[in-house]
Formats: sequence, C-alpha cells, structure tokens
Amino acid sequence: ERSQTKINPTMPPRSRSRGARSRSPARSPAKSATKPKRAAKSAKIEKKKGLGSGTAKYSIILPVYNERENLPIMMHLLSTCLAPHPLSDFHVVIVEDNSPDGTRDVARQLQESYGRDFISVLERPGKLGLGTAYMAALSLVHSEYTILMDSDLSHHPKFIPTMIKKMTDKGCDVVTGTRYRDGGGVAGWDMKRKIMSKGANFIADFLLNPGVSDLTGSFRLYKTSVLKEIFPQIQSKGYVFQMEVMVRIVDAGYKVEEVGISFVDRIYGESKLGAGEVIGYLKGLMKLFLTT
Repeated sequence: ERSQTKINPTMPPRSRSRGARSRSPARSPAKSATKPKRAAKSAKIEKKKGLGSGTAKYSIILPVYNERENLPIMMHLLSTCLAPHPLSDFHVVIVEDNSPDGTRDVARQLQESYGRDFISVLERPGKLGLGTAYMAALSLVHSEYTILMDSDLSHHPKFIPTMIKKMTDKGCDVVTGTRYRDGGGVAGWDMKRKIMSKGANFIADFLLNPGVSDLTGSFRLYKTSVLKEIFPQIQSKGYVFQMEVMVRIVDAGYKVEEVGISFVDRIYGESKLGAGEVIGYLKGLMKLFLTT
C-alpha cells in the first residue's frame, strides 16, 4: 500500500506567499480535523463563482481517472510548453472522478503547488463518463477559448501554441489535432490498434462526411461560445462524444481547421478503450448517420 502520494520532482516548489505557511507549525488535532471541511467549503465557493481567476483567455479541460503517475508530468509540460503566451492566459480544469489509485490527492497537491489561479479541481463522486466530465467543466469556465485534451500524455502540450496560431491566422471556430494529415502520426501502437483507428475513421468519414481527417481525435481548440451552443445537442457518451461534437459543429456551419499532431501511446496506466467502447462507438456512429 502507498503511504503517501508522490509528486513529480519537476514541479515548482509550493509557494510560501500564503498565510498558511506563516502560522505556527503546531496544530491541535481539532484544528487538523477541520481541514477537509475548509477544503470542501472552498470547492463549493469555487463552483458557484466559476473556475479560475477570471482573467484566463484559455481553459484547458483535463478529465482524469487513474492518472496519478501521468498528471504531474502533464502539468509540468503544460507549464513549460505554452510559450510564447504568458501562463496567466491559461487555466487548467482537472475533472477527477474519484479514482481508486489516489489521483484526487495528486490533483489537490498540484493545485496547491501551482496555485488556484492556474489549476482548479472539479471533484465528482465516481466515474461518470468522458462526455459528462467535459460538460461539467464547461458549465463553469468563463474563458474565450477552451482546449480539450487527454491527460495520459498521448497529447503533447507543445502543439497548443500551433493550434492557437492556426485559429488566429485562419479566423476559424475550431482547430482539431489530426494524426492522419499535415505531418501527424502515431507512436507506440501495435498493428491491431492502428487498424482499429484507421477503420473507425474510414467508416465515420464514409457515413458522415464531416470534412476532417481525424474524427475520433480528442485534442482540440474551440471557441467556448461554439462549444456551449453545441453541447446541449450532444447525446453520446464515452469516446463517441468527441465524434458527435465535431459532426454537429460542421453541420452548424462553423469553420474547422486542422493541425498535425504526434499521438503517443500512454506510458503509465492502462488504456480505457475496451470492447464496450468499441460497441458503443459503432452504435453511436449509426445513430449519427440516421439523425444528422
């Protein structure tokens, strides 16, 4: 059993500017026992007011489940790869679904280390699905733009500045990362996984004709107003969620551009793509074909 959650050593040291560090180190048991209550109260206030300081231009939504090893590395990469934009332009929303591996504790410690102006942690009681995680976070953000990406290191933050530039240059509403065009690619997959991904995209492109090369991808930059308009229409859950979002955005007439990305298979943890998700994908695909 783990006695304590460890944070990646590349994280910045915890700030000493807050009053909590200037207090006497001696604490009574009664005082320590009230700490979870104070944290819960803080989370409720944060939820009512919205997430972040209100000055961030971009919100990055990271759904996490059993990602205790990957999350600290992802936060380090985000904090170092977002140049030339100031870090204050970004706010990360970690949506944590009560992971049994202690991811929630890691997320809380990261929030304390980086500060609440950079990280918010939205805690949910259990694994409620990828689509609902995005929806829950989006209902609280107030930034002009929103980035959706995976937290398992398959999506490298180094592509975010390229996506932002593409949106600025082209004046589009969505920039989607693609593994199958503009220098994009995949690393770490076996032949079976590559065939599955290519096949899923081929079938979706044939039936839905969305005009994007990577319909099943999930690394995207959106205008927040577009997402908030489209999300109430979405009925799918799981991995089909991202596909339906893109199909409905294209159907609504919004402009979409692509940026080639390198997709790297996870190093830590296990893939959440199972037989149930594959069956759900096929059902969702047929439903979209019949209704759009």
